[in-house]
Amino acid sequence: MAEKFAGLDTEVFGVSLDTATSQGKFIARDKLQFSLIADTDKKLASPLGAIGEGKAYTSRYTYVIDKKGIIRKVYTSVKPADHAKEVADFIGSELK
Repeated sequence: MAEKFAGLDTEVFGVSLDTATSQGKFIARDKLQFSLIADTDKKLASPLGAIGEGKAYTSRYTYVIDKKGIIRKVYTSVKPADHAKEVADFIGSELK
């Protein structure tokens, strides 16, 4: 995935309700190429609407945020196989 965002002046990170320790294991096991934020108190995911009613986990959403901190696009239906290309194409065409 990292190669798709090279040259786009972009930061990629994930947010999860899991602890930092749990996320570290996940990153190592799956060889993730981006950081994960431990949002155990739901202060980020909840206001973004990424936690369903009564759920103990975040939804697989993607938010594209511009350099001014404005959410420019929200993907609520994410198919991991082609999603990185889809987001990189959006950033390359709409935010450059």
